[in-house]
Amino acid sequence: MERDLSLEFLRVVEKAAIAAAHTMGYGDRHAADDAAVKAMRQELSGVSIRGRIVIGEGERDQAPMLYIGEEVGNGAAGAPGIDIAVDPLEGTNLCATGAPNAIAVLAASEKGGLLHAPDLYMEKLVVGPTSKDYVSLDASPADNLKAIAKALGRDVDDLVVIVLDRPRHEQLIEEIRATGARIQLIGDGDLSAGITAAVAGSGVHAVMGTGGAPEGVLTAAAMRCLNGEIFARLIVSKPEHEERCRAMGISDFKKVYRSKDLAPGKSIIFAATGVTDGTLMKGVRFFADGNRTSSVVMQNEPHQIRFIDSIHVASAENVRIRF
Repeated sequence: MERDLSLEFLRVVEKAAIAAAHTMGYGDRHAADDAAVKAMRQELSGVSIRGRIVIGEGERDQAPMLYIGEEVGNGAAGAPGIDIAVDPLEGTNLCATGAPNAIAVLAASEKGGLLHAPDLYMEKLVVGPTSKDYVSLDASPADNLKAIAKALGRDVDDLVVIVLDRPRHEQLIEEIRATGARIQLIGDGDLSAGITAAVAGSGVHAVMGTGGAPEGVLTAAAMRCLNGEIFARLIVSKPEHEERCRAMGISDFKKVYRSKDLAPGKSIIFAATGVTDGTLMKGVRFFADGNRTSSVVMQNEPHQIRFIDSIHVASAENVRIRF
């Protein structure tokens, strides 16, 4: 991507977050997702790119908005071809209930720069820069936690691991607790959890467990910018899973993917805006003259990470800016 599109993609996730935040606490996850999707799609239509959704809301017959393969952008002459992964509202239940860490997310790269991952589950392990060369998806949770603790110069019982609160993780939770490490259980949002694990000072040292493969691609894009790492392997347990993988050109079902496999692009942009308050970003705040958003925009080329606090005013007349 020769042109810096980061601020244009920032505007896209801001609009999606604001739209979703208007539904926060209503208890209607579908309305929240629909609002975010429509706002994101409308804003993407004005960006000067020839974009293609490679990770979206589903296949075309299942999602009327931002479906996989949909073309976005204004398609202007000379506009760059861009592959885009989106989650207009990660944490639909979080937004519906007003819980923390709902975010609007977009990742972009040159064509072929983001894996078109099948909509399956993945085993995942996400760690920060200091630990990434000492862990393995094939190692036990205990061995990985010992390795993380050694890399960080800590004791295992100093570590905090985020795990999705799901019945399938009961054994994993038992194994982690047996080591003395502490667990933060979350209801949704393993993407935002992965970002947190890669940021020093967040108080989170790893994310373990299974989650969606599309979210794995978005996490990988963030890791490319944060210098953290995701280790992931598709869970292929049925013949239809194999068929879905082969249709996307995947034949090695035991492959362990890392961030450069899931997001191999030379130029990666990752943008996210908080919908509800979270560890790294505040949620959207409304006031009489407009609203305020908290976002992160990351790039790997040039390598930069920006936390952006934006005030959006409805009218310039007699506006009162709040800090």
